[in-house]
Amino acid sequence: MGVWTDTPVFLTGHTGFKGGWLSLCLQALGAQVHGYALDPNTMPSLFEVARVADTLASDTRADLADRAALQAALAAVRPTVVFHLAAQPLVRASYADPLGTFATNVMGTAHLLEAVRSVPSVRAVVVVTTDKVYDNREWVYPYRESDALGGHDPYSASKGAAEIVTASYRASFFHAAGAAQIATARAGNVIGGGDWAADRLVPDCLQAFAAQRPVHLRYPGAVRPWQHVLEPLSAYLRLAEALLAQSSHAASAWNFGPDARGDATVGQVAQRLAALWGQGAQVEIPEGGAHPHEAGQLRLDITRARAELGWQPRWSLDQALEHTVAWQRAWLAGEDMAAVSRTQIAAYGLL
Repeated sequence: MGVWTDTPVFLTGHTGFKGGWLSLCLQALGAQVHGYALDPNTMPSLFEVARVADTLASDTRADLADRAALQAALAAVRPTVVFHLAAQPLVRASYADPLGTFATNVMGTAHLLEAVRSVPSVRAVVVVTTDKVYDNREWVYPYRESDALGGHDPYSASKGAAEIVTASYRASFFHAAGAAQIATARAGNVIGGGDWAADRLVPDCLQAFAAQRPVHLRYPGAVRPWQHVLEPLSAYLRLAEALLAQSSHAASAWNFGPDARGDATVGQVAQRLAALWGQGAQVEIPEGGAHPHEAGQLRLDITRARAELGWQPRWSLDQALEHTVAWQRAWLAGEDMAAVSRTQIAAYGLL
């Protein structure tokens, strides 16, 4: 029996893209997954298409702002492990609703950690933030966990603040022997099947290609650490296992990104997707235009994760794109997407 067999897990954000995939992974590993989230915010959604609900031991639909509901749900489950993924996850949406973004990403994290304080069954908590938590100086070298936090846009700033909130709770309330071990995870730009979020490169490309219309790029020269969604999810699982084992220094901040081969510009990724899609796929780069600020250079240093957790990425960028396109084509063909998703999880080697 593995460490996850029959382990009760409390997962916020299970109706989202990453949360849905994590639900599928945990169920495949034998865990009892208890979800807490709002309804899916896209139509279609991975949650519905891949029948994620079938993998859950319980499914609570409520807001992180509802402290009473969150406390009650956590206390009822009495989980061993908590994964906190629920968030407002988009840069451009944060410009439209900065207060909502801060409320969800900062105070929502504080509400969760406050609830954990009164549930003694919890032994490990993984709070998922983002690669955008760093004070981005547009450096060419990758950011390390010890680099300064920051955030130009409300989304990045809210996630940087969530890192500080988590560190404060860890130092103030979870330092005694036997207390829950709490870590944060900073992942790169994730891609994969089942992502229909607005204003994200890969979903925008795939929807445009399927409709046989050109995709228009806003920041073709921006560099991002692209990775398939299963990469950071495998890292979150590895980190939770280290927390459960009370490994030295596991309760801290961690970078999980691709190796240097996963760094590519927006334009390069769009062109590779078009080549994989084939006939009818067109990429256009309009001249000028006013867009909200987004970082130009962003890379993560994953040396510490390799050395101390034994984690490293498995799929190249081309493999990540190939699996993403294959998933989308399978969905368009009306295939069983729960089965397709499980097949991709197995192909990744998580099981």
